[in-house]
Order: sequence, then C-alpha cells, then structure tokens
Amino acid sequence: MNTAASIKDWINKLQQNGKLYFSIEQVSEAFPDIQPTGIRSALARLSAKNSIVSVWKGFYVIVPISYTVKGILPPVMYIDHLMQHIKRPYYVGLLNAAAFYGAALQQPQAFSVIIQHPTLRDNNKKNVRLQFVARRNFPTVELLESRKTQTGYVKISSPALTAADIIQYEKEIGGLSRACTVLNDLTEVLDFTNTPDAFFEIVRTATIQRLGYLLENAVESPDLANQLYKKALQANCCFQKIPLKNGKTIEKRMLDKKWKIIINTEIEIDE
Repeated sequence: MNTAASIKDWINKLQQNGKLYFSIEQVSEAFPDIQPTGIRSALARLSAKNSIVSVWKGFYVIVPISYTVKGILPPVMYIDHLMQHIKRPYYVGLLNAAAFYGAALQQPQAFSVIIQHPTLRDNNKKNVRLQFVARRNFPTVELLESRKTQTGYVKISSPALTAADIIQYEKEIGGLSRACTVLNDLTEVLDFTNTPDAFFEIVRTATIQRLGYLLENAVESPDLANQLYKKALQANCCFQKIPLKNGKTIEKRMLDKKWKIIINTEIEIDE
C-alpha cells in the first residue's frame, strides 16, 4: 500500500472514532518509517482532494461527507483542539459567544477568538475567517463557560464578559449600534448581582461605564444597569469623564452624571 493510501486509512479511522482533526506530529508518530517529505506530499494530495484542510501550520481538520459542499468544518468544532495545539489560552467571544446565548441577529462574518497577548494573525481558509483579538488581562475560569460541541467542548465568555467585550471591542463587530443590538438580546441572560471581583479586575473601567450607560439608556434595562453600578462601586471603580464613542469629535458636551459619559454619538438598535 502506498504512503497516501496508508495515511488516508489512518485518517478514516480517526474520523470513525469521532476525531475530525490531527497534527502533522501525530502522523509522524503513527508512521515513523515514512520520511517527512513523504508525509507532507501525502497530506498535500489529500488536501487537493478536499478530504482534509490545513487550518494552521501543522494542524489539519478532516472534512466529512456532510461538509464537502462547504469544504471545511465550522471553527467551533475544532477551535479548542487548535488552540491546544498552538498552546495559547483562548475563549470564543464577541458575536460568536453571543450566539450561544441566542443573542446574534445573523451569522457572524468571522469567528472571533479572544486570546492572551500577543496577538495572532487572522486566518482565512475556505472563506472561513478566524479573527483573533488579543487582551493583556486574560479572564480566569470563573468568567468563562464550557459548552459541548459535536467534537468535544469549547470555552466561551460568560454573559457578563460577553456584554463587556462587545462594548470594548465594538469596532471589531461593526460599531456601537450593532453592539447595542446584540446587548439588547443579551439582557435575557444577564445578571450582575453575583458578578465576581475578577470581572472588574480585567474589564476596563471605561468599558464598565459605557456598558452601564448603554444598558440604562440605549437598551432601557435600568435594573441591570443598577446592578452593574452597585457592583462597580463595591469594586472601587473610579469613574472619570469619557466619551461614549472614542475617536469622535465632541461637539455637544452633554454629560450623563451617573456614568460620567460624554454623549457624542447616537445609538440605533435594530429591532
């Protein structure tokens, strides 16, 4: 049996056991007698037939028959294994995390992965874009949730952290109005009464101010806003005057005294 056929059989057995991903190191371990050039050549031929896709250097996903039209697996089915492969802490965030809570209006154009600084380049394979957003203060496990997928588990941001992230990284998802549209749907699962102190340690105070102001005024959820305000005071957050939208000229100096937000933009929520 030739090299490509042997490796294909090995990949088929992985798939039969429910594993839809593998690394080139695993192939080398399984076939110690095959030279690295032979392994790479065999994997290239299988890739050309769309049986597998290299989503990262040295990391492949298997494409089952049910996904041959798309040509690749949804990232949620392999992202945990990929991040273990490249040894980077991560969680699925922004619109993709919101979707787990039923708060995404449409399919996000990118799959957002929050990682610990330094950042990684975005990755685009088969029209599927992995968007990496790096943060220096990485959350502890109490601010993350684990959700079951078809191939294992995936880490996602908690409702509170998701809400904070879509405000902090609003440019990555299409602006404040879109963030508020998602926030509006997130209110059904939000509750700040038991938010751990770790939340206020990693989320910028400016983000908390903007989130609180938007909950109270744009989303019209004063109870949630008051919960957040009370917890922020307990966490000794020091509010200072900041614009609602960064980088926009402040023409009218309307100030929300409670949240110390300078209102310099209008928010429109899609119903």
